[in-house]
Amino acid sequence: MKIFRDINEIQEKLPRAVVTIGNFDGVHLGHREIFRRLKLDAAALGGVSVVITFEPHPLKVLPVGKDLRLINTYAEKETLIEASGIDYFVSIPFTQEFAAISADTFVREVLVERIGAVKVIIGYDYAFGRNREGNAEFLRSMGQELGFEVQVLEPIGDGTTVYSSSNVRKMIESGNVRDVVSLLGRHFSLGGVVVHGFHRGKGLGFPTANLKTDKELIPGFGVYAVKVRIGDAVYDGACNIGDNPTFQDGGTSIEVFIFDYDGDLYGQEVRLYFVERLRGEERFADADALQKAIAKDVARCREILAGVSIIEYREYLKGMDIS
Repeated sequence: MKIFRDINEIQEKLPRAVVTIGNFDGVHLGHREIFRRLKLDAAALGGVSVVITFEPHPLKVLPVGKDLRLINTYAEKETLIEASGIDYFVSIPFTQEFAAISADTFVREVLVERIGAVKVIIGYDYAFGRNREGNAEFLRSMGQELGFEVQVLEPIGDGTTVYSSSNVRKMIESGNVRDVVSLLGRHFSLGGVVVHGFHRGKGLGFPTANLKTDKELIPGFGVYAVKVRIGDAVYDGACNIGDNPTFQDGGTSIEVFIFDYDGDLYGQEVRLYFVERLRGEERFADADALQKAIAKDVARCREILAGVSIIEYREYLKGMDIS
């Protein structure tokens, strides 16, 4: 996948570009279906597939008063889109100045003159440009004038649930990491660096790795059965997310007890894949009660994780054959 991090990096029109535009936070199954159709149409037209997105997310720049926690980091989004087999990825720096550009200017100067779009595919509810004036009706009108086709996709889902970033976000925030797989098409994961904590876990018989992560969206407080990737190796584990009410530490922590692992992880990158939530975070009377609860949680996590394999972005390559 060829990546452009600024429109000015594109020196000549892309060959018969079939384009989609969006924020694609989560890169869930709805987004994957858009990418699948993008690739199919590009192949049919003898052209290339192009995904246009924005960095940072527009809601991080525009004064809308909404606290948006992104499902993926930017690096994760880029990796997931590349794994979907896209030819070109255009990441436009989103600023107040760019937000002031009219939809008409964006279509003429970016989509047509710079990228060379011959077809544009968007979701049913997507809009762009100043005051969100670039909706489906506007795009169709511009397409007739400038000579590109427009396809608007209806809501994509499983017949019961629409695949949307807002639905994914709600499920993760509530701790429903098991069922969110059916919307994401993969296990929700987060990466982080192992840092020093309070070192209580070792004294309780369950030494934990404390993670510092750049991930904005964290599953709701509680105990989770997780898969842990350390380099190329994968381990089972039990993860607690919360503010340690038993010890009243304050501040949110992500701690994982990695089964059958004995090594120094400080300063290393690890990734957690969330399989199932066991319970919410609880406050215990004392360390002994906490120790017994952890032992019970660990036993349950071992049962849940037995035979479970990680579903991650490599799975995107399956079913994508367009030949």
